[in-house]
Amino acid sequence: MAILPASFCIMLAGCESVKPPSTVAMVDVARYTGRWYEIARLPMPFQKKDEPAMAEYALAPNGTLSVHNTATRPDGSQHDIRGYATILNPPENTKLAVRFTTWFAPLIPIPKEGNYWILYVDDKYNEAIVGTPDRRYLWILSRSPKIPVQNLQALMERAAKSGFELTNLIHDPQR
Repeated sequence: MAILPASFCIMLAGCESVKPPSTVAMVDVARYTGRWYEIARLPMPFQKKDEPAMAEYALAPNGTLSVHNTATRPDGSQHDIRGYATILNPPENTKLAVRFTTWFAPLIPIPKEGNYWILYVDDKYNEAIVGTPDRRYLWILSRSPKIPVQNLQALMERAAKSGFELTNLIHDPQR
């Protein structure tokens, strides 16, 4: 009889959901807009390892943010993608749903809690950590293409403390 309760407990533990990472308390959207350079990221299917990227965010008249991501190939050519971000938790403005305007974008589900969480931004809005609530994707961003090594180390430590596995972290190859 003791096997049944033990098995049930093991099943429940396997179904237990992991608590999502904490976001920064509040984001001033106007200060967050502008250009951000990717300093490091976790692998993703849409971008090759050797393609550094930058993102441009701008306030749109309808209250969303326009998103324009540009990646640079090793030969110097670029490819880009555009989209928009809807803020899901005003006035905190820390959880966004980003959707790109491609033919296949409607086929990619966006979780109701969003797919772009601002986990950290410094007081001057010069460095940020963004991730997905499932911790599958992570970006370390900066307003400048390069940051001091100690800043990167501190951002990586912050991401690791938030539960992100950094073993496969890709450091921007050209910055």
